Amino acid sequence: MKDIRFGIIGLGLMGREFASLAARWFHLENMDVRPVITAICDTNEAAFDWFARNLPSVKLQTTDYRELLGSGEVDAVYCAVPHNLHQQLYSDIIRAGKHLLGEKPFGMDKAANDAINGVIAEHPEVLVRCSSEFPFYPGAFEIVQNLREDSFGRIIDIEAGFLHSSDLNPDKPINWKRMIDVNGEYGCMGDLGMHVLHIPLRFGLTPRKVRAQLTNIITERPDASGKHIPCETWDNATLLTEVEKDAYTFPMTLHTKRIAPGEANTWFLNVHGTEKSMMYSTKYPKTLRVLEYTPGGPQAWQHLDTPYQSAYPAITGSIFEFGFSDALLQMFAAFCDELGNGKDGMSQPFTCVTPQEAAESHRVFTAALEAQEGSR
Repeated sequence: MKDIRFGIIGLGLMGREFASLAARWFHLENMDVRPVITAICDTNEAAFDWFARNLPSVKLQTTDYRELLGSGEVDAVYCAVPHNLHQQLYSDIIRAGKHLLGEKPFGMDKAANDAINGVIAEHPEVLVRCSSEFPFYPGAFEIVQNLREDSFGRIIDIEAGFLHSSDLNPDKPINWKRMIDVNGEYGCMGDLGMHVLHIPLRFGLTPRKVRAQLTNIITERPDASGKHIPCETWDNATLLTEVEKDAYTFPMTLHTKRIAPGEANTWFLNVHGTEKSMMYSTKYPKTLRVLEYTPGGPQAWQHLDTPYQSAYPAITGSIFEFGFSDALLQMFAAFCDELGNGKDGMSQPFTCVTPQEAAESHRVFTAALEAQEGSR
């Protein structure tokens, strides 16, 4: 068993999730690499307490991320900070020779992403990947397998989305994701869009044209004092894109919404083809819809229960349901597997989002902003 020593920068919601994954690593079977959390960093010292109580492996607690990067006890870093900090922190992490699993969108705009990719090019010895866990759900992974095997025939269309509903409440206090100087102009696309694009981009389904409908629905929210201030970023985005594959084109519709009534945290992917169609949503995590078609035959959707199995075997019995924390664990396993064994030595071929795929997502989001502004 090879230990990979991790530092965590940003000890909020996702920082705690990440730490808990390392603590339950024994849930996975047949792994030959293991993460050990050795250092934590946040500008808020009050955040240290939870980690200190639950992770005896932590040797360094600091409010200065540069101290963490200078530690000989850290091999790799998970970084979850607001978008405006991505360029500086991700670049410094890579320059320090630490492997990086960073949160999306990998820079608050295309210029920041280009700068990060420039640093990556200067340090090819460092493994850099972007976070996106939903493709590791068993139903989504079945779609991945079928895309790899090219079993859909000619693709008719694709629809993918990530939907939230918490921002429907107009009294919800404003947070940094509604501020352009912290979140960036992408709004909901920056925070949600990489999840939507991960699988299509992995299989070369990159949009060649983008039309956009971006909406700012609740234009003001209360701040900490109760004063209403402007919400500067987009609440919802629907992108109608055109994809070219094998000398023909088809539509791919992408949804990223913070105001989708009734949707707590729903990711979905639908692929329709001339020979096979598949539909999956985390709203019904055990159900995969499949339609297989032969010319002249019946057109009947099957509703299949997907067992608890994904990229990496776990101790949970296949009769039980797969959930969000399981998807995070699978994503973390993919990063550690690639880091410990190299891409060619991984026990399965599906990796976390690459920097090239993150860059393609920035091209799409930037095009969406231009399309919205010019109505073109």
